[in-house]
Parts: sequence; C-alpha cells; structure tokens
Amino acid sequence: MTTSSTIKLNSGYEMPIVGFGCWKVTNETAADQIYNAIKTGYRLFDGAQDYGNEKEVGEGINRAIKDGLVKREELFITSKLWNNFHDPKNVELALDKTLSDLNLEYLDLFLIHFPIAFKFVPIEEKYPPGFYCGDGNNFHYENVPLLDTWKALEKLVQKGKIRSIGISNFTGALIYDLIRGATIKPSVLQIEHHPYLQQPKLIEYVQKQNIAITAYSSFGPQSFLELESKRALDTPTLFEHKTIKSIAEKHGKTPAQVLLRWATQRNIAVIPKSNNPARLAQNLSVVDFDLSKEDIQEISALDIGVRFNDPWDWDNIPIFV
Repeated sequence: MTTSSTIKLNSGYEMPIVGFGCWKVTNETAADQIYNAIKTGYRLFDGAQDYGNEKEVGEGINRAIKDGLVKREELFITSKLWNNFHDPKNVELALDKTLSDLNLEYLDLFLIHFPIAFKFVPIEEKYPPGFYCGDGNNFHYENVPLLDTWKALEKLVQKGKIRSIGISNFTGALIYDLIRGATIKPSVLQIEHHPYLQQPKLIEYVQKQNIAITAYSSFGPQSFLELESKRALDTPTLFEHKTIKSIAEKHGKTPAQVLLRWATQRNIAVIPKSNNPARLAQNLSVVDFDLSKEDIQEISALDIGVRFNDPWDWDNIPIFV
C-alpha cells in the first residue's frame, strides 16, 4: 500500500499527513522547536489559541521563512477557536488575535476546538482565558448554537483570512447536525485517537462524508503523563506494550513509528511532537513502510475505550457521554 504524504481536503487544499503538534511546547523553546522542525522537513504545524504559545510559534515560522528554509505557501498552519469566543461577534476578534500573534495573513485551517461555548472574556482581561470565565474558578456558559459559530467562520473563509475550516472533539451526532446547516462543509475533524481509543464508527462515518481526520494523542497516555492525569498514570504505556513492541521489531521501526503508521496507513493525519532531532525525523518517516493486515488486526484488538481528554472532568460537560 502506498500512502500519499498529503490528504486532499474538500476545500481543495492539500494537508500534510504528518505534522508537528504545538500542544505543551513551552514558550521558552517554541520558536527554536518550530524552526528546527521546519528544517527537518515538517510543513504542517497544529496549534491553538489555548496553547498560549502562538507568538513564539509565529517567531519560529517567520524566522524560517526569512532564512529561506521555506515559503509561506509551502506551510500548512492550523489553529483553533477557543471556547470563550463562540459568539459570532467574537469569532473574527479571536482569529485576528491569532493572526497577529503568528504574524501571518491567513490560516490554512481553523478549527472549533470544543463544541462548548464559555462566557466571553475580553482579550485584554486574560488571554488565553483557559477555563477562566470572568469569575474566578467558576464556569459560565453562553447560549450560542454551534451553527451560529460555524456561520461566522464561513464568513472569514469568504474574507480570505482562513482557507479551510473544521471541527475538533465533535461526536457523530454533532457533525450530522452541523453539516445540514453548513454552507461550507467541515474540511477536517480532529479527535483523540490511539489504540486504546479507536472510535471506528465515527471514523467510518466522517471519512464517508469526505471530511479528513487528524488524530491527536497518537501515543495514548504518553501525552498526559506530565499533566499527572491519574487515568494516564494508571494505563500501560503503548511504547512498552508487547503487541506494539513486537510489530516494531518485525519492521525494524520504533514503537512510535508503528503507532503513527497505524493511523497514516488508514489516511488519518497525525501531529506528534518531539524535542529530540532524531525522533523528529523518525516521526516524519511514517509513510514509507506498511503494516500487514495482521498487524492492523492486532492493534485493533487493543481498543479499551479509554479517553484521556474529556470535558466531563472539567465541569461535567457531557460531550462524550
């Protein structure tokens, strides 16, 4: 099987199938990490307003462009609209903040980060607001239908500020409803996806709708260990799982490469990150070998429905119940 190094989106643009995830990249190291990732060959960078590092990510991008490593049109830059900016009157305000921080004229992809509308917090009051809703540690919400937020994003596509729009952490029912009111269909769905949480029916439905999928947390609990997530700490690491290690040894690859190939071989984009130059290169080299049908079946048998990123843990928000 041959896998393209890009996925053709329904917006007409090409998205690299392997990118660099900017979640948890520190402000101190972000600019250099992004620059080095571009030097290594990465062209997709997956960021978000909530990560709090878009200024530094932008510094790395613009330094690489200035040094002639890459042209802007060769990059695919993703960001995500945070929960406090769902009201249509605040969507462009939030996008403009991202574009200003990144020092870019347009985004290649802008996703609704979660299907949750928190109360608006002015940028000058706290940015990124995280879970802050203007009242200490208390959660407050706005009655903004998702379709209203989506329509505001569609207008920004027409303005040329965004090339493609999409969604993140949406369930099948929400997607089913959204596309019935959308003028522009979502180009991408980003979801938590790893052998412990496979969501095969969601993936089958979304791909049949010609919506591309990006997987985050491809290494399962590994992404959440530094957050001291009890669920992650209690779940065996995939890097040491005997099934993954056995398949890796058979192919002469690392467990990380097997986990990433398991996704890309099924036309699912991945966005790993690493500070290590060798691992950076290894993570990018995951379309040049194939897992066997038996390999895929063995990995499929690891699904135990464990979700590490669940808004129910924030404030009993019922996204995935």
